[in-house]
Amino acid sequence: MESIVYWINEIVWSNALVILCLCAGLFFSFKLRFPQVRLFREMIRLLFGTKKSDEGISSFQAFTLAISGRIGTGNIAGVATAIAMGGPGAVFWMWAIAFLGSASAVIEATLSQTYKEVSKGEFRGGPAYYILKGLKSRPFAVLFAVITVVSCGFLLPSVQSNSIALAVEKAFNFSTLHTAIAVCLLLALIIIGGVKRISKVAEVVVPFMAISYIVMALVIIGLNISEVPQMFSLIFKSAFGLDATFGGMVGAAISWGVQRGIYSNEAGQGTAPHAAAAAEVSHPYKQGLVQGFSVYVDTLFVCTATALMILFTNQYNVLDEGSGFIVENIPGVEAGTAFTQNAVSVHFPSFGNEFVAVALMFFAFTTIMAYYYIAESNIDFLLKGKKVKYGIWALRILILGSVCLGCLKSAKLAWTLGDIGVGLMAWINLIAILLLYKKAVAIAGDYETQKAAGKDPQFDSSVLNLENADYWNSKVKGDSTDK
Repeated sequence: MESIVYWINEIVWSNALVILCLCAGLFFSFKLRFPQVRLFREMIRLLFGTKKSDEGISSFQAFTLAISGRIGTGNIAGVATAIAMGGPGAVFWMWAIAFLGSASAVIEATLSQTYKEVSKGEFRGGPAYYILKGLKSRPFAVLFAVITVVSCGFLLPSVQSNSIALAVEKAFNFSTLHTAIAVCLLLALIIIGGVKRISKVAEVVVPFMAISYIVMALVIIGLNISEVPQMFSLIFKSAFGLDATFGGMVGAAISWGVQRGIYSNEAGQGTAPHAAAAAEVSHPYKQGLVQGFSVYVDTLFVCTATALMILFTNQYNVLDEGSGFIVENIPGVEAGTAFTQNAVSVHFPSFGNEFVAVALMFFAFTTIMAYYYIAESNIDFLLKGKKVKYGIWALRILILGSVCLGCLKSAKLAWTLGDIGVGLMAWINLIAILLLYKKAVAIAGDYETQKAAGKDPQFDSSVLNLENADYWNSKVKGDSTDK
C-alpha cells in the first residue's frame, strides 16, 4: 500500500503541477498589476478595517482563521524537509511561490467572497461554490468538494498530529498514544462549537504562537547577525546552481521549494478561500487583499525565520537522488521537526526542544481546526438540507480518527498522504480560478475605481452583470455595509 501511495504522489506532484503553480501566480500578478507590491499598505489597513456580524466574522478573524491553516507543520517541519530534499536553494523557491502565490490568493479569496451564501446563519463559500456559480459546472464543483472533504478530513490532519506526536516525544518523552488521546479530546471540544468558536480560538492563539516563535527566531538571528549575508548568498547561489556543493540540485530545489511552499502558505490550493468567505466586508476585493497579505506572514516571515535558524547552526542533512547524502551534518537525524529543534537547542540547550515542541503544538493544532472548518463547509455544500448534520458528525469522527492515526504512523507516510491531498486540491482549484480570472479582475477594477473616487468601496454584483452572486445583488442584499 505504501508503494502505491508514493507512486500516486509522484503523479500528482509531477513537474506539471510545479510549473502550473508558478505560471498561474505570475499570470495573476500581471493581470492584477502586482497588488502584492502596489497595494501592500492597503492590505494592512483592511486587515483591521471591518467588524463581525451575525452571519460573518471580521476580516481579522478571517485572517487568523486562514493563517491558522497556513501556519503549521509546513513552517517548521516543511522547511526542514525542503532543505533536506532540495538543498538551501529550496528556500528561495519557497519565497518565489509566496510572492507569486500572493496574487493567486487574492484571486481565489475575491471569488470566494463574490459567490458566498448564508447557510444556517453563517457565511459559507469556497472553490466548490465559485466553481458551481461562476463556471456553472456542478460535476466539477462536486469533485472539488469531495476531494476537499477527503483531504482536509483525513489526509492532511494526520501530518499535523504526526508532527505534534514526534516533537512532544523528543522533547518530553511523552508516548505518541497519550499525545493522540490528549489532542483528540481537545479538538473534539472545539470543533463541536462551529466556525465562530474556531475563529475565536484562532484569534487568540494564532497571534500569540506566531509572535512567540518569530521572537525566538529573531533572537537567534540576532546572535548570528554577521552570518546573515552569507546565508542569503548560500540560498541564492544554491537556487540557481552556482554553489559548488549544491550546484547539481537546481531541479530538486525548484520542485521541493514550490511543493513545500504551497504546502505551507496554501496559495492557490483552495483551502484559504473558505475562511475568506466567512468574513463580513462591503466588497469582495477587500478580503482578497487581506488573504494576499497572509501569504507574506506565512512564508516570508515564519518560514524564512525557520530556514535561517537551521542554516546558521548547520543542523541539517541534504539527500542526493539516491540513498546517500550530499551533506550530512547531523547523522541519524530524520528530516523534519528535529532539524528545527536541534537548531534552537544549539543556542538554548536547556529548553530548545521543549520550546519548538510547544510552538508546533499550537501551529499544528490550529491548522487541524482550520481543516475541520474547510471540510465542514464542503459537507454543507454537498449535503444541503437535513442530511448535513449526519455528514458533519461523520466528518468529526473521520478527522478525530485521522488525528489519532497520524500520531501513531510513520512520518514519511503521513507527509506523502498530505502531499497528495494538497496536490489534488491545487490541480482543481488552479484550473478553476484560471477559468474565472476575468471576473476577479473586473471585481478588482470596480474596487479600485471606487477607491480612486474617494469612496469606501461597496459592491453590487448587478453593476458588473455577475450571475449567481446573489448575496451581492443590491435588490437582494439591501443597503448592508461594513462599518
